[in-house]
Amino acid sequence: MALSYADNPKVQKNRWWILTAVGLFTFMATLDGSIVNIALPVMSKDLKIPMNQSEWIVSIYLIVICSLLLLFGKVGDAFGKVKVFKIGTVLFVFGSLLCGFNSGLTVLLIARAIQALGASMTMSNNNGIITEVFPIKERGRALGLTGSFVALGSIAGPGIGGLILSHFSWGYIFWINVPIGILTIIFGQFVLPKDIIKTHEKIDYFGFAGFALLIVSLFLGVFIGQQVGFTQPGVLALFALAIISAAAFVWIENHVEKPLLSFRLFKNIDFSLSLLCAFLIFIVTFFFNVIAPFYLENARGFEPSTAGYILMIFPIVQVIAAPIAGTISDKIGPELLTFVGLVLICISQIGYMTMNLQTPVWLFMFFVGLVGLGNGIFQAPNNTIVMSSVDVKDLGIAGGINALARNLGMIFGISCATTVLFSAMSREYGHKVTTYLPGHADVFIAGMHDAFMVALVICLVATALTGWRLLKHRQQAKAAR
Repeated sequence: MALSYADNPKVQKNRWWILTAVGLFTFMATLDGSIVNIALPVMSKDLKIPMNQSEWIVSIYLIVICSLLLLFGKVGDAFGKVKVFKIGTVLFVFGSLLCGFNSGLTVLLIARAIQALGASMTMSNNNGIITEVFPIKERGRALGLTGSFVALGSIAGPGIGGLILSHFSWGYIFWINVPIGILTIIFGQFVLPKDIIKTHEKIDYFGFAGFALLIVSLFLGVFIGQQVGFTQPGVLALFALAIISAAAFVWIENHVEKPLLSFRLFKNIDFSLSLLCAFLIFIVTFFFNVIAPFYLENARGFEPSTAGYILMIFPIVQVIAAPIAGTISDKIGPELLTFVGLVLICISQIGYMTMNLQTPVWLFMFFVGLVGLGNGIFQAPNNTIVMSSVDVKDLGIAGGINALARNLGMIFGISCATTVLFSAMSREYGHKVTTYLPGHADVFIAGMHDAFMVALVICLVATALTGWRLLKHRQQAKAAR
């Protein structure tokens, strides 16, 4: 008989507390991918480093997470998701403590890597834990709430960061994790169940090495290329190494008995399409995350705290909408909701394309709320499709792939948004631009319009794919009658 948490009355009784413990750490881990952006100017000044070096404080966190997610998803399947999750929480809190000290850039980058190590262990196993613990009739609602924590952490960074910086030094954007994290660790000791679903499979470390080398070389090339130019020999060498690593990774995975990433998972069209759409929407989301603070603080002249309050509309609306969408998804199915959510996000991108210096603030706030609503309606049902498309033994690796799609979307969103924005501004200004130009708000507005046009195209692709899936499922249901 298959092992199951459903037969354990204690687990069933505590399942919502388990969700709370997992969700709090999920929130903190995703928050730290975005909260640092708004603090970079202050950190650059305090650490006495140029802005281009300070960007590595953000980049190293995301690169380390992406390179480790598949490994810890597989480790969670093999040796227990809860065990890996608990170890990750301790490492994350320790890394957060180290990050808050002003001890120089090198120490800060090492601390961020420790933070990312812990975050990757929690992110890759959170959805797997929830899917194991909750019965299928409540799974959509539970994953919707988990999605709320993810969304809140991913999008609330600029808002929460702005509020903290208006009252405290930049170290507190990391130190805020420490007391919350310690309380959550203690809480988790009481409510998180013991692992009973373990495959004990051998870990594919050669595959992991190939994948990690691919991620590191690719994104080092992207971020360094943005600073020095993409035609420099060193940057081209990094991209060549990424291509070689990708080829080696695919070859290894197709020739080992227990691969790190089984490509058979992607034969499930619902699984693959949902991951692709999640990736695309996180790219779109981070276009907003990068550009909105520039628009509010530089172009419109708002204080960081005021900008923070305005940007908080996004996660607040999303955190309310996601569990409601998850509950509705349990009753009517997730496909229609994902399509509706993406349509709303597309409308919001059109709205951003119309923003200028004279736009009423209430109208901008309306579109911020609209994109939060669209994300809330989309993310929860989309997570349900991903995690319900695989066998129980693959939940850890599926959760790792899901988190990987999300974090890759963040990195691509940051790099694409800045590349498109500054390229458009350079074209408008007639000279190379790599930052906001004081006294030239019109140049920024022109670049912003181009950036959100690209974001709209990306969102339309995701909407078309989701609409196709919706029609296909309805045709299949009609044929089955």
